[in-house]
Amino acid sequence: MNSSVKNVLCLSIITIVAGLGLGYVYEITKEPIARMEEATKLEAYKTVFPEASDFVDVDGISETAPSILQQAGITGVDIESASYALDASQNGLGVVINATSHEGYGGDITISVGIDNSGRVTGMEILKISETAGLGMKAREDAFKGQFANKTVTQFSYTKSGAISDFEIDAISGATITTKAVTNAVNAALSCFRSMGGQQ
Repeated sequence: MNSSVKNVLCLSIITIVAGLGLGYVYEITKEPIARMEEATKLEAYKTVFPEASDFVDVDGISETAPSILQQAGITGVDIESASYALDASQNGLGVVINATSHEGYGGDITISVGIDNSGRVTGMEILKISETAGLGMKAREDAFKGQFANKTVTQFSYTKSGAISDFEIDAISGATITTKAVTNAVNAALSCFRSMGGQQ
């Protein structure tokens, strides 16, 4: 057996063993990762909708959302899921909608937005973000996130000159791209809320 055949055979064996090892590790870690992601999501739900005692998934929202967002003129955002927010007596209080913007400076930004039955944003929480430290990562701070809470608007816009209206959000200094991405994701959630029969 010449050396080139031997090298190919060795590489093939190494590749197969590595592939099997990765598959084994994936199977071991798949469930714990899924549980951790679910716990993170539930914690975000409780943050954006503290009055709720339970959350029930809304079926089919990710399939109907693209046409809703297209009609609203919102691009670069996907609606991942939505859940009804219920009180202790199982009465509907509103919804929590998860939206992912693909327009972040450092990649996708996924958020949870709580919206009550009247159309008031009860809160916004970041689920996933990988923006620049000290700039775009400030989107995780309460000073930025809190600007969306307790507002009843059709949609938000951002400004660099100081917000003076409920629908205006102060842009993060040096991170306009991040600000725009998050704001668009919140607006996408609001559009989906209205399509679900929300009062606005």
